[in-house]
This record gives sequence, C-alpha cells and structure tokens, in this order.
Amino acid sequence: MECRRCGTPLDRPGDYCLVCRTANCDAVVLDIDVDRATLTMVEEEETVGETTITTRPEEEGEARVIERRNFAGLIADEIRRKRPETVFAAGDREIIRAVRGETHYEFYRVAGDDPVASVLERRGERALEVVETPPKEKLGGRHTTLIGKRAGRRAISTVAEHPHVKKIVPGPIDAGGKGSQSGLRAKVTRADDNGNVRLLLRDGSSVQENRIVTTAMNRETGERVRDDLNDALAAADLQ
Repeated sequence: MECRRCGTPLDRPGDYCLVCRTANCDAVVLDIDVDRATLTMVEEEETVGETTITTRPEEEGEARVIERRNFAGLIADEIRRKRPETVFAAGDREIIRAVRGETHYEFYRVAGDDPVASVLERRGERALEVVETPPKEKLGGRHTTLIGKRAGRRAISTVAEHPHVKKIVPGPIDAGGKGSQSGLRAKVTRADDNGNVRLLLRDGSSVQENRIVTTAMNRETGERVRDDLNDALAAADLQ
C-alpha cells in the first residue's frame, strides 16, 4: 500500500506516513479472539487494509497473564502505527481492556458478529456530539453527596471523562438495600428513548441512582454509550 497523499510505500496497510505526515486511515476495527486479533483499517466508509496478529494462549497462572499482556501490547503497537482518530473493538473483553489501557484514542465497542460491517454502517449515521466541558464541571443537581467515598468519586470521574456525557445528576441515597461486602460496585443501566442512562452505585447496604445525560439521539445510540461506560468502569475495577 502507498500513502494516499505522497505515494510513499507503506510497510503495513493503513500506516501513518512519516514522510508527508499523513494518516492513511481514520479508524481501526479490532476483532479479538484468544489466539488472534484482526485489525481492519477504515478510511471514511471504505476498508483500506487488514493485519492479523496471533498468539499462543497459555492455560493458566503467571504464564497466561504475561502472554495476554504481551498480546495486548502487540495489538496496541500496531494501532499506534496507524494513528487513527477512533478504535472500534469486538471480542475478548479482557484483552480489549488491556489494549484500551495502552492507547489514547477514542475507543468504542461494537457488535461481535461482523464488527467491520457494523462500523461501516455506523459511519453513514450522524456522529454523536463530542462534549468539551471538563469532567469536573459535568456534575450538577441538588444532591452533591456520593456514596463509596473515594471509589464513588472515581466512578463518577470515569463516567464524566466520556466525550458523549453532557451532565451527571446525583440522586438521593437509599440506605435500605441488601448489604454487600464487595465494596463499591458501579453499573450503567439501559438507555431510555432519548439516549440517556443511569449510573447505579452500590456500597454495602447503600444504593444511589445517578442520572447521566448524553449526546445520544435515541435508545440505540444510547446503548453504545452505555457499553462504553460499563467497559470503562470494568477497566477501572469498579464492576
């Protein structure tokens, strides 16, 4: 493949051109299994190339931890070669979280049956508005107390950092729930018809429901934001 701007041969499909400093794809679609990852490079609404990375899965123990960490590192290195605007991912959640933690691009989950087709279909839709408001300024409403102390604040901060979250409105605290010894747990509920969701925080017998206003236009796009938020909370060990 050659650079679409200056014609310089590229080492791999979709690589960023270091000669004229031009990106040759604006998105990378990951389809990750336990033993291989397929990266499909997309420019606007067309695929421009594909790369496959393989690994030899280990059964258990420290060897498995090292193998999966190295696998995620190889995938992250390949993404960095492309310098995309956005990464879409389907497949093994543990590896996706590890890759997400090593990269600094917009990162979204997509359906696993045919993730490339899902992304190409999505690209024809109106893009969700990106919120530029600093995360700390997204918190509002009459109730300012959050359960879970530091963990509760970390859950709210994780949600507030999402580019499609406009506002977080904490709700009252219900102390009559069933007790738990697992510490604070956070979960984002299904989207409503307007694309907004709710963040449930549970800490011991206390439960707090927080309203999350998003830039989603409907339930379908709201569900995409919900999946992203739950993935981010899981990566932060809050689920």
